[in-house]
Amino acid sequence: MGIREFPGSAPRAKSIAVGMRRSPDVSPRRLSDISPQLRQLKYLVVDEAIKEDLKWSRSVEDLTSGPVGLTSIEERILRITGYYGYQPWATSYKREERPREPPGPAEAQAPAGTEAGGRTSRHRWTCSQEQLRKVFWGVAVVFCVCASWAGSTQLARLTFKTFDAPFTLTWFATNWNFLFFPLYYAGHVCKSTEKQSVKQRYRECCRFFGDNGLTLKVFFTKAAPFGVLWTLTNYLYLHAIKKINATDVSVLFCCNKAFVFLLSWIVLRDRFMGVRIVAAILAIAGIVMMTYADGFHSHSVIGIALVVGSASMSALYKVLFKLLLGSAKFGEAALFLSILGVFNIVFITCIPIILYFTRVEYWNSFDDIPWGNLCGFSILLLTFNIVLNFGIAVTYPTLMSLGIVLSVPVNAVVDHYTSQIVFNGVRVIAIIIIGLGFLLLLLPEEWDVWLIKLLTRLKVRKKEETAESSGDLGTGPQSRSRRARPSFAR
Repeated sequence: MGIREFPGSAPRAKSIAVGMRRSPDVSPRRLSDISPQLRQLKYLVVDEAIKEDLKWSRSVEDLTSGPVGLTSIEERILRITGYYGYQPWATSYKREERPREPPGPAEAQAPAGTEAGGRTSRHRWTCSQEQLRKVFWGVAVVFCVCASWAGSTQLARLTFKTFDAPFTLTWFATNWNFLFFPLYYAGHVCKSTEKQSVKQRYRECCRFFGDNGLTLKVFFTKAAPFGVLWTLTNYLYLHAIKKINATDVSVLFCCNKAFVFLLSWIVLRDRFMGVRIVAAILAIAGIVMMTYADGFHSHSVIGIALVVGSASMSALYKVLFKLLLGSAKFGEAALFLSILGVFNIVFITCIPIILYFTRVEYWNSFDDIPWGNLCGFSILLLTFNIVLNFGIAVTYPTLMSLGIVLSVPVNAVVDHYTSQIVFNGVRVIAIIIIGLGFLLLLLPEEWDVWLIKLLTRLKVRKKEETAESSGDLGTGPQSRSRRARPSFAR
């Protein structure tokens, strides 16, 4: 039908057909291996239909490879003779059924997402439901942290107008830490499928302190020092509010992030990061500029020193906790904070009494105490600590830290309308520098790798868009005809 035999050529044609059906696994790769079959090709006459089928059976790789857009003569002859598994006389042959050869070096090294013609498909940024939920909760957590921290600062400043007792206020607010573990257990009962009794949950959380649990020795060696640091941090912060405005106090307290990095680098041998050293330098420069903004008056210098001391105590608390106790789960953290409240009630109560009788922090009668302000400050501070310690369960830690920075402009707006603060150029620059240093400290350790990947991806996308725009310009009928019939003339 497709091949006409001449007289006396039947045995030769039969041998050629047998050679054509040879398996591709034993296919030769040189012309000298099939020279007998090539000499017998002169006895075959191929119909025009087979020629047309051969022409359309060339793959995209065959048409695009080579310097002139065609395959080599050797490959074409091997394919025609059937050594690549191609049988043009089979009517049931389809292009999709042709076995694919293993990818070559160029195809194997092609990046993921490339299409058959070499064009790279655009990556679509997808956001899962889990990520959307975390971002939504992150916004809520940022708002809650910002509102509670700024609100507690402003409410403390308002309280000192009628009740000048910062240590008593610190003691009263720290007693509310006792509610951490009961609130955690209530959440455990509501959400956990395997509910435990209070005693069972307490014993399980006590394993955080060691195999023996919470003993008297562990209480004085691992809990009491943190109770002292907690009290000093809050007392120095509240005492500074009496000396300087709330905006300066809140922005200077943001330096504790830089102090945490420096202490972690020295004590915990954490990874050195140049960008965090720059952030620490910015924090120190901001402190100096903030002092200069008020003209180095003794009143402001004492207030700034108190805030820096509070930030240092906070950094020491965090670094020692990681050094001595490591990381804690939610139940263990709640139990630890409740133990700090118990320590405050048992061992710190004597100090406000002494201050009262020595008239250092004195008030005429208990009716003069603004209980509403004291309870409001304690609730806001408790809310701030709850969100800061347990917000990681619903969102990212970086978003929670942003709430502390955002409290600075909130305090600035409130101070602008309620006090006589002067936002001169030096104070504004100091606030910006400290805020920038705080944001640099929020960068993850692999930020440079992510930045390089982002720049590389943007560069590749720009090249793709340039290639697509140049390809769209050449899609007219003239360019198509040129592709169909290539010309070698200059």
